[in-house]
Amino acid sequence: MLPKWCFLLHILAFSLLSLNIKIFAREEAKALLQWKKSFSQSHHSLKSWSLDNLENLCNWTGIVCRSKYIISEINLSEMNINGTLDNLDFTSFPNLTTFNLPNNSFLGLIPSSIGSLSKLTFLDLSNNSFEGIIPPAIGRLTELNYISFRYNKLNGTVPYEIGNLQKVQFLDFGSNYLENGKWSNFRSMPSLSHLSLTNNHFNSVFPVFVLKCRNLTSLSLSRNHFTGRIPESLFINLGKLELLYLYNNSFEGNIPYEIGGLTNLKDLSLESNNFSGSIPPEIGNLSNLETLYLYVNNLVGEIPSEIGGLKNLKNLFLGKNDLSGSIPPEIWNLSNLESINFYGNNLAGEIPSEIGGLTNLKYLTLTSNNFSGSIPPEIGNLSNLESLYLYENNLAGEIPSQIGELTNLKNLSLGNNDLSGSIPPEIWNLSNLESLVLEGNNLIGEIPSEIGGLTNLKYLTLASNNFSGSIPQEIGNLSNFEILYLYGNNLDGNIPSEIGGLTNLMVLSLASNNFSGSIPLQIGNLSNLKSLYLYENNLAGEIPSEIGRLTNLMDLSLSFNNLSRSIPPEIWNLSNLESLYLNNNNLAGEISSEIGGLTNLNLEGTIPECLGNVTSLQALHLKANHFHGLIPRTFKKGCALETVNLNSNQLEGTLPESITNCKYLEVLDLGNNYIQDYFPFWMEALPELRVLVLRSNRLHGTIPATNAKLPFPKLQIFDISHNKFTGHLPMRYLKNFKAMMNVKETGTETIGTSYPYSPYQQSTGLVFKGLEFELVKILISVTHIDLSSNRFRGNILDSIGNINSLLYLNLSHNSLTGRIPSSIGYITVLESLDLSSNHLTGEIPEPLTRLTFLEVLNISYNGPIPSGKQFLTFDNSSYMGNSELCGYPLTKKCEDDEEQKLPQGVHDDDGILDGMTWQSVLMGYGIGTLLGIVLGQFILIKWPNVYRIFC
Repeated sequence: MLPKWCFLLHILAFSLLSLNIKIFAREEAKALLQWKKSFSQSHHSLKSWSLDNLENLCNWTGIVCRSKYIISEINLSEMNINGTLDNLDFTSFPNLTTFNLPNNSFLGLIPSSIGSLSKLTFLDLSNNSFEGIIPPAIGRLTELNYISFRYNKLNGTVPYEIGNLQKVQFLDFGSNYLENGKWSNFRSMPSLSHLSLTNNHFNSVFPVFVLKCRNLTSLSLSRNHFTGRIPESLFINLGKLELLYLYNNSFEGNIPYEIGGLTNLKDLSLESNNFSGSIPPEIGNLSNLETLYLYVNNLVGEIPSEIGGLKNLKNLFLGKNDLSGSIPPEIWNLSNLESINFYGNNLAGEIPSEIGGLTNLKYLTLTSNNFSGSIPPEIGNLSNLESLYLYENNLAGEIPSQIGELTNLKNLSLGNNDLSGSIPPEIWNLSNLESLVLEGNNLIGEIPSEIGGLTNLKYLTLASNNFSGSIPQEIGNLSNFEILYLYGNNLDGNIPSEIGGLTNLMVLSLASNNFSGSIPLQIGNLSNLKSLYLYENNLAGEIPSEIGRLTNLMDLSLSFNNLSRSIPPEIWNLSNLESLYLNNNNLAGEISSEIGGLTNLNLEGTIPECLGNVTSLQALHLKANHFHGLIPRTFKKGCALETVNLNSNQLEGTLPESITNCKYLEVLDLGNNYIQDYFPFWMEALPELRVLVLRSNRLHGTIPATNAKLPFPKLQIFDISHNKFTGHLPMRYLKNFKAMMNVKETGTETIGTSYPYSPYQQSTGLVFKGLEFELVKILISVTHIDLSSNRFRGNILDSIGNINSLLYLNLSHNSLTGRIPSSIGYITVLESLDLSSNHLTGEIPEPLTRLTFLEVLNISYNGPIPSGKQFLTFDNSSYMGNSELCGYPLTKKCEDDEEQKLPQGVHDDDGILDGMTWQSVLMGYGIGTLLGIVLGQFILIKWPNVYRIFC
């Protein structure tokens, strides 16, 4: 038996220990309560946090104790807490192993004092708003095996001290603003199995430290800007990988054949990079692969048949590459496939009947390829199919009725093919259908009343076919409709009033049909409508005032109908309207607030000042009306205008400088008015201006030299003709028009924003090659300068040759003097050149003959015409009315005709000179001259009257 004093000593020690534990627990509690005070609002869920409840510390919300009063876990996940870590004393928790705060609203910095949690094994601060750097002190948490800072606002570099976390297995710093670290300073992390640095700002080559983490099973570096090639050693060193996400970077080069060594791989995502070359056949070795994403790269060649060996494959995405050939038949044996995306390649051939064996398929897109033949009826076997996209191919024949058996189908897109016949009635039984795209085919027939049964339909386009008949009233049952395109058919009859029941509709296009009657008043019920296109029909009557209730409307086109009377004033309350087209109707009367394309309507009155206050307006197109008075002066900052076309009105006064607030302005056409002002040099700072037409006004004065380094930086059409400008040509502008220099071929790229299925296009009127016409869809490559019919004087400087991509140049009807600069000959794409009605002197420079694209030429008051090349294509009419011109091809000879030769390749009709040497010609010339002199003297002496008769 122990002595009594020993027993008392044990009791004392235990009492002291309990007292110390309680004191320690009190310190932990105080630290938690101090932290709680910093939260921005009181949290009912943390009501248990109180010193009055100290005895139950281990039962406080989110608190777990290893033993009584010793906190080991703080877990406040998804508590909707808004606070910081600034007031949390980490030193009060030396035994903490778990610190878990995800899915809250914490912000501020991660304090370095967090490094004092030496026993921490689990740290999760994800889905908050922490900012600043990752503190290097994190590297002191050497017991960590899980760390996640995902979805925060952290920036700076990843500290190399992270490499000290030798026990960490899971590391996720994804979705922050982190930048490159010194990857070579990082140690290998042998325990790491999951690494995610996705969605940051890394832009280096592949981080080499990753190659040392040989136990990785999951690696995600996606959504960054990593560059260069993927090192082959990745596929050798990281043989345990099951998931590899490198998508949305700038990796390049071939996909290494060593990729076939990752035999454990289940998910491979390399999409949205710059990979080139062919798909390596070794990819067929990845026998466990379930997902293969290679879309949006530059891959070429054929799809390797070895992919057909991936028996576990569920998702195969190869879209947006340049793959060619046919789909290997082995693909159709992959019975586990759920998704196939071959969109946007050059694949060809027919869709085989074997596709019907992929009964697990839910998603299939073969859009934008060159597939031909008919749609196989076996496609009706794909009973799980939810989306079928065969859009934009060369498919022909009829739509198979078996598609109507795909009862799970939500999206069906067969548009832009060569399909014919009528829509099979079975289609209207697909009650789950949400989108149906059949546009751009040769389909016929009527739209049946059964369409009213597709109550889940949101998107329908039957546009650009040959459908006839009327719209069935049952269309009003489709209350989920958001987009309806029926334009470009032969539909007729009235627009049914039931269409007013489609209250979710955002876009309605019934344009280019044969609809008649009036616009139904119920159209005013479409409160969500943004675009209404009814142009090119036979609609009559008034524009219903109910359209003024469509407060979300942005685009309204009622052009080319038989609408009459006045425009309802309610339309001017549509503050979101960006384009309005009412042209080619029978509308009349004055308007008080005009918006958008009111062209050719015989409208009159003044343009109201308040129009400049409509900051959302993008297009103001009032061409060819009878507006008078001033142009509005109130264009505000934030002006969204891209086009202002007031051509062919009766506007006067000066140009409003407030238009410089329209920073997005691309087209400004004020031609054919009565504007009196000086040249608007202040427009040179408009950053997007591409078209400036001020022709046929009353502008005057000199055009001062600009001090801007890059005036009119994007201007490509410049027309100030038919005004009263004086002084020298504005060569400082002309030689610095950068948009007219070294223009690359742009194909059909046009100026302006494209609105799908909208009639609106940027346009302007030009005089080109002697003819006046409307230029619609202005190509980026069109370049045009017209300074004609002014009072410019002085020389044309050589620097005009700087604008080497100019297509049209007209300096005619001025008072220009001096020589034609030879540098014009270096504008090699020039198609039209008019220098007529000036006072130019000297010869036409020989380099002008190099202008092989020149189609229109008009030159006056010059010397001999150079021979050869393009000048041989112009007849006398190109030089008509120019009394000072002489030489071939004109009948008038020049003074030095004896020295002129026939142009190379031009011979007399009889071919007399063929085969003769120049010596023979000279000999004949000499003898003929001598004989002529002798005979002439003899005739003058002997028969002087003969001279009088013939001369």
